[in-house]
Amino acid sequence: MTSPRILLNAFDMITPVHQSPGLWRHPESRAEEYTRLGYWTDLARTLEDGGFASLFLADIVGVYDVYGGNGDAAARHGVQFPLLDPLVAVPAMAAVTERLGFGVTASVTYEHPYLLARTLTTLDHFTNGRVAWNIVTSYQDSAARNILGRDAQVPHAERYDRADEYMDVMYELFEGSFAPGAVVADRAANVFVDPARVREIAHDGEHFRVPGAALAAPGPQRTPFLFQAGASKRGQQFAVDHAEAIFFSGGTPQLVRRWVDGVRDGLEAAGRPRDAIKVFSLATVIVDETDAAAEARLEEYRAFVDTDAALTLFSGWTGVDFAGLDPDQELVDVVTEASQSALASFTTLADGKTWTVRDLAEFVAIGGRGPVIVGSPETVADELERWVREAGVDGFNVCAAVRPADLERFARLVSPELRRRGLLDDDREGLTLRERIGGRGPHLADDHVGAGYRAAG
Repeated sequence: MTSPRILLNAFDMITPVHQSPGLWRHPESRAEEYTRLGYWTDLARTLEDGGFASLFLADIVGVYDVYGGNGDAAARHGVQFPLLDPLVAVPAMAAVTERLGFGVTASVTYEHPYLLARTLTTLDHFTNGRVAWNIVTSYQDSAARNILGRDAQVPHAERYDRADEYMDVMYELFEGSFAPGAVVADRAANVFVDPARVREIAHDGEHFRVPGAALAAPGPQRTPFLFQAGASKRGQQFAVDHAEAIFFSGGTPQLVRRWVDGVRDGLEAAGRPRDAIKVFSLATVIVDETDAAAEARLEEYRAFVDTDAALTLFSGWTGVDFAGLDPDQELVDVVTEASQSALASFTTLADGKTWTVRDLAEFVAIGGRGPVIVGSPETVADELERWVREAGVDGFNVCAAVRPADLERFARLVSPELRRRGLLDDDREGLTLRERIGGRGPHLADDHVGAGYRAAG
């Protein structure tokens, strides 16, 4: 039986440390160049040559200040701090590529929908339809303090309720404000936009009041391709309602399969096809010419592991302060208003395995919450195929432990092997990101909730 083609996103962040704390010190690392635009345009070219569908850029809007009760550890170890705005870099990367898409993270809790709609539409135009929006509700108290002036973030369930209305506003702006053909650019008639084909959205809801028309005329996709990354029960429901692709972070195919099946079942219950959402899983890949060379590389990487920084990262994800705990203390589940699936992955969802604080720190230190796949190109390709079969995913958000060297090696070694097996779908040009990942047209599918907001043609 022929294996399905594998979709690849590179998973990165415009910051010194993304998912592998301590590895910025490795001699091959160029992470300190994260402020140089040329670093990102070079990476974009590499990823396009390697057949990646997109560069998926994570983002947060606060400092990880849970560990030890302040942000000192995050600053000292460069743990997602300092951090630049991912949206700003996209036009430059789009200008040096033709097929690579760009997934940008923007928070519905801290960005106003009216202006964010304009920004995302601008990127859709400037990338020729190669932009995706990773919809997040955010999870940091530090962001709530600095942006909203609140002592703590909006509660988890309320964030998602508010996000549902936020999406209503975005669909009204993307899909319903400008009718098809509204931009006529008719020189003879002296009409650029036909005002009869522009509608004020008149949104007046519980959380938002947006009376006017969209500022920007729709881009090639109208609504940018929609990513979402939430594995909690409420997050999965939000994904079923809105996402076109979802991103999970889990250490085993069995854990990820549980989430994947939940999403597929939710789609079916909602009357949508089980494959209406593409599912990606996090994977950190360490590849070399042979298995032995790759294993030696991993061993070399372990010399740079920083478990203090890893716990700083995990404390920020979960809202639980791991500073000062006995390294041999067993992990227990704690429900907070932060990311609710992060700690559960190592407690209630761990399939009977007992994790200690030390185990957690060592696991997270290379690759964050996902698997580390190590080996030759053939071994890595075998393992990716196994995850597709066992976890039921459509592809991977590939992360580098040493940046950008591991992504460069993936493009040079693994991508040719995937092409040889007929698994890499990267031979079509001129597609929007929705067409490339979703496999259908450039606009929202007719069965997507956003399609119901379309202005009449």
